[in-house]
This record gives sequence, structure tokens and C-alpha cells, in this order.
Amino acid sequence: MTTDELKKDIVFDAKLAGHDLTFHSTWGLFSPKQIDEGTALLVGQLEIAKDAQVLDLGCGYGPLGLAIAKMAPAGRVDLVDKDFVAVGYASLNAHVNGIENTEAYLSNGFEQVPADRKFDVIVSNIPAKIGGELLSIFLHDAYERLNPGGKLYVVVISGLKDYMKRNLTEVFGNYKKVKQSKTYTASVAVK
Repeated sequence: MTTDELKKDIVFDAKLAGHDLTFHSTWGLFSPKQIDEGTALLVGQLEIAKDAQVLDLGCGYGPLGLAIAKMAPAGRVDLVDKDFVAVGYASLNAHVNGIENTEAYLSNGFEQVPADRKFDVIVSNIPAKIGGELLSIFLHDAYERLNPGGKLYVVVISGLKDYMKRNLTEVFGNYKKVKQSKTYTASVAVK
């Protein structure tokens, strides 16, 4: 493959939450050629109201947030990532799929999320190398930004499931494992 060919968008189709979606991606983004197993596991476990206000924290090129936007046609999904390339692709993918109830923007965690925005659901495919300090910031900020009764859904590699259980229980006072595969564990905590 030539360098010019490698620079072209990677384009693939996927079915998420019962919706057929087309994704554009590029090298350097997480799981650029297909939906990763963690995202596929988590999206199948989500309970999303039709009018839900949702935040996809660390959205990448948008598979989780855009699938949720299809599940919540009367709601809104904010997709945020600290990587400007990911945000650009999330915006492109919303456009390609005709999804208008979303906005993708650059934010390191909650830093650029408008202070007055509250959410019914926050989702995140948490990187294995996030580090304890940043995870603590994310979880505490998520708790503050959720509406009462709001849910934080996360997926992590299964080797971190006990670590995640401890952290969610410490911040939210509860934890529930919703699905586990050999590689990933999806869980939820409720405010």
C-alpha cells in the first residue's frame, strides 16, 4: 500500500443498536478499521430514553455517541474528545449518517462542556491507560453533571473491572456490572 493510499479515509459500515451506520476514520484513532469489542458490548446494554440528554466522553470518531443519537431522536448527544482529529471525524460521521441531534467538540474531559449542560446519561469507553488521577477527575465531574437518577455507563478491559467497581462505588455509592466478555466489562452507576 502506498503512502497516498494510507492517507485516505478508512470507511466501513457497522450495525449498532439496530441502526446501520457508515464510519469514516483514519490511522492514529482508536480502532480505526472496525467497531471495537468494548463499544459493541456497551452499546447493546444501554437504556436510552427517546429524549435523553447524553454525553459521550472520549468519543473518538463517534460510534457510541452516534448510535445513541439514533436511539434518542428527540434528545441530544454531545460528543467530546481531547483529540481534534477524532472530533473532526465524529462531526463528519454525524453528517454522513444524517444525524442532526449531536454536536462534537474538543474538550479534555468536561473542561469545554458548557457549565449549564446536565445529562441523563454519560457514556465512556475508558482507555486502559487513563491513570488514577484522570479517572478520578472524570468520575467526579460526571457525577456533578448528571441529573438526579442519571446514569454513567462505562466499559473497560476486564482486567480493570474490580478497579472500576471500587472507583464507581466510591464516587457514586453504587455499581452494577451489566455485561462481561473475556476482554471487556460494561458497568453502570446511578446518581
